[in-house]
Amino acid sequence: MEQGKTPSILIGVLLMVCVATAVALDTVVVRLLVVDLHPFEIVFFRTLFSLVFMAPWIWRGGIAQFATKHPFLHLARAAGKLVALGAFFYAVSLMALADLTAIMFSMPLFAALGAWLFLGEKMRPLRMAATILGFLGVLIVIRPGGDTMGVGALFAVGAALIIAALGLAIKYLSAEEESQTIVFWNVLLLTPMALLASIPVWTWPSWYALAWLVFQGLLGVVAQLCFSKALQFGDASTLVPIDFLRLPIIAVIGFAAFGEVPGLWTWAGATVIFLAVILLVRDERRRGGRSSLPEPS
Repeated sequence: MEQGKTPSILIGVLLMVCVATAVALDTVVVRLLVVDLHPFEIVFFRTLFSLVFMAPWIWRGGIAQFATKHPFLHLARAAGKLVALGAFFYAVSLMALADLTAIMFSMPLFAALGAWLFLGEKMRPLRMAATILGFLGVLIVIRPGGDTMGVGALFAVGAALIIAALGLAIKYLSAEEESQTIVFWNVLLLTPMALLASIPVWTWPSWYALAWLVFQGLLGVVAQLCFSKALQFGDASTLVPIDFLRLPIIAVIGFAAFGEVPGLWTWAGATVIFLAVILLVRDERRRGGRSSLPEPS
């Protein structure tokens, strides 16, 4: 039995490596684009090209496969995603990529807090300790009064908070709907919303920028599909540590492309956040619940 289980876990791990790499590359593409394009415009093209890459999948199964009983919840989620991505992309233009990535790892902490406040989940002692520990890790990265603290850090924390809240919506939706249905409605509704938000700040992208936007759309689809598949092969206790590969990946790319060198505080804070998230997952698993991973942003 264990021999049959190991390859499945390995597939899940490899898929999460793909997710971590795709999300890291996506962040780098945003850094390249945000110099010339408004964050909302980047969101629009990103989702538009994601929709284009999803077209064969949609065509093969037909629209009927994406039937939903919760259109207004999908609408609210798409609106929240627009605000979250806008804030995240703006933070990319202001912060070192490694610092930003470390802060975004706090999403499961906000999700745990939200589940306690709004879904009535119990805040057990270990869960409370892990949440407090995780937020201390965020403070280590931000260092109030230090160089990292600023508008960019505030936007990053805001983005993490909103994405965590959206994760609670996904938790509710996933009890009744397939992951591909949730992804489809997110992309379909987010595209026109982002277009409307982009009109007041519209700038036509260059061919160079357009090529990066197409690549970004592909990365978004790869991340979403690999993420949903990974959850079929392993639980969160196995996959969460793999998601943290984003930090060394983004650190290497940030150094090579932009000359950014993550400081000791960034690595220390990220390590504390990592340990806190692992404790959250272990606590969830110990009580027999199903741990969840934050979806790729």
